[in-house]
Amino acid sequence: MSRITTPFTHDSTAAEVIAGVDLTGRRAVVTGGASGIGVETARALASAGAEVTLAVRNTAVGERTAAGIIESTGNNHVFVAPIELADRASVRAFAASWTGPLHILVNNAGVMAEPLNRTPEGWEHQFATNHLGHFGLTLGLYDALAAAGDARIVSVSSSAHLRSDIHFDDIHFDHRPYEAWAAYGQSKTANVLFAVEAAKRWASDGIIANALMPGGIRTALQRHVPDDVQKAWDRFQWKTVEQGASTSVLLAASPLVPGVTGRYFEDNNEAVPATQDDPRHGVAPYALDPESATQLWDLSEKLLAG
Repeated sequence: MSRITTPFTHDSTAAEVIAGVDLTGRRAVVTGGASGIGVETARALASAGAEVTLAVRNTAVGERTAAGIIESTGNNHVFVAPIELADRASVRAFAASWTGPLHILVNNAGVMAEPLNRTPEGWEHQFATNHLGHFGLTLGLYDALAAAGDARIVSVSSSAHLRSDIHFDDIHFDHRPYEAWAAYGQSKTANVLFAVEAAKRWASDGIIANALMPGGIRTALQRHVPDDVQKAWDRFQWKTVEQGASTSVLLAASPLVPGVTGRYFEDNNEAVPATQDDPRHGVAPYALDPESATQLWDLSEKLLAG
């Protein structure tokens, strides 16, 4: 397969990517749409005429965010619905409440590098939130996505996937020492593998799925990262939230990537293979491995069914 490239770059904004695109009549869900790049992803989609639902933990914050998007875009079809991705009942309730087709699903919400935290099931919380919650949500919305005929699923991953493959023998750190970044990296690898397998399983339904690295953006996502580590990051080339949302918007709505599926993008272009010379860019081979993708899908189904 040839590498997919676009005219957009590291510095492009979501507004630039969405310029000239008409999403009238299309419906979108953005998880974590009330903070960080989720806000700007939702704003860009709304600016192009889409109906956008912000799937959020805090609906009061979500309502304020929705009001701001409505004011800035003139699109009053911006709604808010509650979801707690680490809670299977909450995820099922969101999916069950959805009616009609769904054209765009942006699995954007997440937690990063938090201290060890477990769900009531005993699952490691980052994996449960970043992967299992979105996996369950997407499966729950499958009929709505299939009904759209040409739906797009966008999974927000990270260059942190380069920190860890999936440890199928001990995903939830029951036996190995817990390390926050390894856990985060594993969950971000899972986001890519999910896109790989969804692309394969659902191609006949017209559903495409891709994953992406948004870039380094200063947001509340880093709230668990120690101050000394964050200070050391000051030398990095940070993106604005408007720039950070651009690759999500590209994969969600741009006519430049029709039918492109099962791939991993960064800076608005398909990523190249990662190398040891640059540990912060590119995609790891294990994140695109079709056998691992199938194994993860099957395991995830079993976990959520238990």
